Amino acid sequence: MDRKSSTKERATLEDVAQAAQVSLATADRVLNKRPGVRAATVARVNDAVRRLGYRPDPSAAKLARARLRRVVFLLPAGANRFVGMLGEQVEANLEWMRDQRVGSTVLAVNVFNPAELAKALLAQAGQCDAVVVMGMDHPLVRSAIDQLTQAGTVVITLVSDVPSSTRQHYVGIDNTAAGRTAATLVGRFVGRHSAKVAVIVGSLALRDHAERYFGFNQVMAQEHPHLSVLAPLEGQDDAVQNEALTRQLLAAHPDLAAIYSVGAGNPGISSALCAAGRAHDTVFVGHELTPASRADLLNGTMDAVINQDAGHEIRSALRVALAQWSQEPVNADQERIRIDIYLKDNLP
Repeated sequence: MDRKSSTKERATLEDVAQAAQVSLATADRVLNKRPGVRAATVARVNDAVRRLGYRPDPSAAKLARARLRRVVFLLPAGANRFVGMLGEQVEANLEWMRDQRVGSTVLAVNVFNPAELAKALLAQAGQCDAVVVMGMDHPLVRSAIDQLTQAGTVVITLVSDVPSSTRQHYVGIDNTAAGRTAATLVGRFVGRHSAKVAVIVGSLALRDHAERYFGFNQVMAQEHPHLSVLAPLEGQDDAVQNEALTRQLLAAHPDLAAIYSVGAGNPGISSALCAAGRAHDTVFVGHELTPASRADLLNGTMDAVINQDAGHEIRSALRVALAQWSQEPVNADQERIRIDIYLKDNLP
């Protein structure tokens, strides 16, 4: 007598579609969280997934990788050193990408201009399988992302999110928490005496900068009311502009106690502090551990750097893209980007 197998046969996507009474294409669209499906249909498909215990087949995912996938990274143009580090990490992962049958292109775009960024996004339609974009949260940009995902392109936001779009995933730190962390550091370094604190941002149109500024003000108002936060100044992440802004701040506020730099262009702030002889009596907290900020920590110009790991972010974006293509789950713990705090004493 033949013995029946005790192993339950794995449910397929076809089984899900049949159970939900939808087409295979519709079931695939729901599982990949693409728009254009009615809420009632989405509920039926998700219910079928739960009842059948459906999980994507890893072997099928590997077969799907037989064809070359293309990823385009849209990164800010200019001399932002941290952005340069992101580009270097794309290069560092080329061999791994080849093993995964993934090709990549890095394009520089003016992220401070929403029309240019939206145009660059729309130009990728039909040209690649995934776009990893670092840019601003603006209606034109949101619309471009939505059009890309509607056409089947995976979109992953990097460093700065566009949460109201249909992007599939955000890779980056919790920027509100990063701003709160900066405020705690500034408050502790300045102490309990009344003083003025300056904030220099790249642009408040960038969501990561706006969230950091929001978090910073939250903690300042709640825990350090004796510190007066001046109106933010925008330097477009440019060192030359930041140097000029810092000179203006020091001239207008000789008693300035601290500067929080929300974005890039920190070498300009350092230069102005050193030129004014204020490098060691003005608290300076900024973001991203670059060669320049490392040097400023060591010589005492900067007091603390809040960092996000560029390598982790690029690897995470690539892993998330692979997971989207293969319909495998994303490991949230693995892809969580940490907020690192560096002083001169704990530099890696």
